[in-house]
Amino acid sequence: MSARGPAAGARAAAAALPSHRPLALYVHWPFCVTKCPYCDFNSHVRVEVDEADWRRALLAELRHEAAATPGHRLASIFFGGGTPSLMAPATVAAVIETAVGLWGADDDLEVSLEANPSSVEQARFAGYRAAGVNRVSLGLQALDDRALRLLGRPHDVAAGLAALDVAQHLFPRVSIDLIHSRPGQTVSAWARELGRALSFGTAHLSAYQLTIEPGTRFATLARAGRLLLPDEEAAARMLEVTDELCAAAGLPAYEISNHAQPGAECRHNLAYWTYADHAGVGPGAHGRRAGLATVRERRPEAWRARVARDGHGMVEARAVPPAEAAREALLMGLRLAEGIEPATFEARTGVALAAVVDPVARERLEALGLVARGERLRATRAGRLVLDRLVVELLSGPA
Repeated sequence: MSARGPAAGARAAAAALPSHRPLALYVHWPFCVTKCPYCDFNSHVRVEVDEADWRRALLAELRHEAAATPGHRLASIFFGGGTPSLMAPATVAAVIETAVGLWGADDDLEVSLEANPSSVEQARFAGYRAAGVNRVSLGLQALDDRALRLLGRPHDVAAGLAALDVAQHLFPRVSIDLIHSRPGQTVSAWARELGRALSFGTAHLSAYQLTIEPGTRFATLARAGRLLLPDEEAAARMLEVTDELCAAAGLPAYEISNHAQPGAECRHNLAYWTYADHAGVGPGAHGRRAGLATVRERRPEAWRARVARDGHGMVEARAVPPAEAAREALLMGLRLAEGIEPATFEARTGVALAAVVDPVARERLEALGLVARGERLRATRAGRLVLDRLVVELLSGPA
């Protein structure tokens, strides 16, 4: 099988089609080897998975979504989870080939897959590349064995670096994920760890602040006083250090937690942040496409049963009012370093940006250095650190 994967023929045939509205496709694989104590994602531990049955269900959902989105063309595919690197390469290949056959796609289609760096998953990397995956997001999470044990990760630093080496040899684009503001972590320790990560030479790095999410094991420990995170001042300084070191290494922040060399940004995630159409398949997946908000059944077995019965696992598909779309687009767009372009905002929400943003509040926030002056609505770095409050200040009421 060639490195271009089984979708190459379908993609080449689709290349002659006229330009269509771009669509970002998210595919959720809900299974993990273990449940990390900080994770509130829709992930589940199962001893056995009938992968052939799950593959059939995912393909059925693809056909349903394609029928609901005529005139669209794939811009990206993102396999998320859970742990997508537990999927057999044959399943990944079938999803890519079917999706490209249904929607069509350009030759530069971005196909991302989240992967853990265990030796078992590492062994599948060549198969994913052959299937058509051209971008891997590797969940290193930390470069300290003690921290990895605290985070409940099923790998150590040595395994993580071995997986990174394999990934960098196989995939054209590799991103690494790290978590900062961990219990006991200092600003200087984070700076050293991040500096080491930047030395690996990946063109993309995601650095997430550890937060305590309701319903997680960490939340239980925090309530009992057994888990203490760095204070707000230290956490804010870690964010500043992240921006400074990444920028100095040639990976400026293009979103609150994401840093990339120019041109290496994750196009799939940019679709979310710029409010482009995106479809989601698999348990718990969400979508915003053709003016509808879609939600899939969250529980894996219930989702599979619903797909078998109805041909899809969707439990909600509702029209998104323009005012709601505008607020969502404002919140997402302000995460970006480049901010919100007014014409794109209006085209994708049906609402003029000026109708949503309070001009008096905007002027006040500009004077405070939280919003940049100019045609685009753009939060400064200081503004992005208090984004939720910024959005509340900017909103002028129903559009």
